[in-house]
Amino acid sequence: MSQRHRDSETPQMLPKQERRAHAHSERHRIHVELQSVAQGVSSGVAPEDLHEPGSAWKPSHHHDADVAKNKLAKRNRTKRHWKTKMWKRRTQLREAKIEMLQSTREKSGIITT
Repeated sequence: MSQRHRDSETPQMLPKQERRAHAHSERHRIHVELQSVAQGVSSGVAPEDLHEPGSAWKPSHHHDADVAKNKLAKRNRTKRHWKTKMWKRRTQLREAKIEMLQSTREKSGIITT
C-alpha cells in the first residue's frame, strides 16, 4: 500500500467522527451565544456593548494559506474543453456534416420522420 500520505512531517488528522463532533459543538456554542446577544438587544442593551461571538475553531485546512493557494492553482490549471478552439472547430464540423446530410436527403427524396 502507498506510504505517500504517512509522512512524519504531516500532522495527524482527527478521525472524521471526532471532527464532526467538534464542529457540532462549535456550531451549538455560537448558536447559544447569538441567542444571548439577541436576548440582550431585545431587553434594551445597546448592540455595541454586547460581545458578538465568532468561530473559535476551524478545521486545520481552513487555516492553511498554502493549501488554499494550491487548490486555486490546480483549479485554474484544468482546461475547459468546450472553450478550446479544437472543440469549437469540432462543433462546426459536426454542424456542417449534419447540414450536408440533410441537403443530400432533400435532393434524393428520402422521407425521414
